Amino acid sequence: MRIGTCLLVLCCLSCSGNAQDAVETGPRPQLPAPERALIPTVNVAEAVGWPGDQAPTPAAGLAVTRFADGLAHPRWLHVLPNGDVLVAESNAPPKPAQKKGIRSFFMARAMKKAGAAAPSANRITLLRDADGDGVAEMRTPLLTGLFSPFGMALVDGRLYIANADAIVSVPYREGDTRIDARPVKLADLPGGPLNHHWTKSLLASADGRHLYVGVGSNSNVGENGMAMETDRAAILQVDIATGAKRVFASGLRNPVGLAWEPHGGGLWTVVNERDELGDALVPDYLTSVREGAFYGWPYSYYGANVDARVKPPRPDLVAKAIAPDYALGAHVAALGLAFHDGQGWPTTLQRGAFIAEHGSWNRRQPAGYKLVFVPFVGGQPHGSPVDVLTGFLDDEGRARGRPVGVAVDARGGVLLADDVGNAVWRVAPARP
Repeated sequence: MRIGTCLLVLCCLSCSGNAQDAVETGPRPQLPAPERALIPTVNVAEAVGWPGDQAPTPAAGLAVTRFADGLAHPRWLHVLPNGDVLVAESNAPPKPAQKKGIRSFFMARAMKKAGAAAPSANRITLLRDADGDGVAEMRTPLLTGLFSPFGMALVDGRLYIANADAIVSVPYREGDTRIDARPVKLADLPGGPLNHHWTKSLLASADGRHLYVGVGSNSNVGENGMAMETDRAAILQVDIATGAKRVFASGLRNPVGLAWEPHGGGLWTVVNERDELGDALVPDYLTSVREGAFYGWPYSYYGANVDARVKPPRPDLVAKAIAPDYALGAHVAALGLAFHDGQGWPTTLQRGAFIAEHGSWNRRQPAGYKLVFVPFVGGQPHGSPVDVLTGFLDDEGRARGRPVGVAVDARGGVLLADDVGNAVWRVAPARP
């Protein structure tokens, strides 16, 4: 008890102070020297939800509506061709192999405080806004009995779902509001009794031949052994016809949002980088994904910046590590990613990527907790991120909401899943 009390005090003390002064966003972030502390910073925003009819604050020229509320930890979104919106109501699966001890005890308390400890609803819910007023008047469970579902993709009349341990599929006909068919497994995904980064995002290729799966690492920096990291910290390519899979790109600690850039047609992702190297390290990032490329994890970050914690070192891999395209800031926890041409939007929000920043938990001054827009010019990110939706933290630093999945709806609005507010928000240009 005495040791636990000391750890709690140290964690609380680490929440004070100022973040390091560093340029953390853009194509060439300024990276400070790493910091190492006996006790990592733990500064979790308490989840309180949205009181009354309060909502996030939109940028000038935009309006926000509560597309749907009363959901159970909504995490990811997918818009069907007829405009129906699918939302994965999901949370982490059980982790019986999670190590016990003081650290695990405090981490479990932190996740509960952050609103991330509720049992998973294990369902996909369909939302329909037939009259186009920005509010879904219909909500119905489309598919139940899943296993911590996350990514979704529709290909040739089948809806593919990335559970925490496998890709499954069911038949889908346009307009369906309930699917009773038993899911059929296409391919196993890294799972198991630990499954540290459990979310599995999903994206179909334009020709419908492949699915791309974002799979996070099973650790912070390989401390559970690299045998636990097989096919992890990677984007996998899965053949839809056979279920065969291979590593498309690796060294990506936790690639979550996946999207095709509309002009160049390349694959892009947002990645959560490693923790416990200081407030300003390591920046989470947005990057194009090259086939066969290695992006550093766990041996290095942002190219050839070696992480001395990882033993044994791999200078051969560090030598070929690719630096990402664009830094989003350290510990912002970038999750959702959606490209948008911005037609009818303010000029500062045209032609680029909307990114959901779930928010920091291990930084002295909170970062993230907002929806941002990164402008693109010539198929590359250009300029600084623009705040689109803010106000997810209240004046006392408590979390009214936390952004997760992002999608562009059939009318050009941007949808945002909020897993603490248990809502889906819609932001669009304000009507005159």
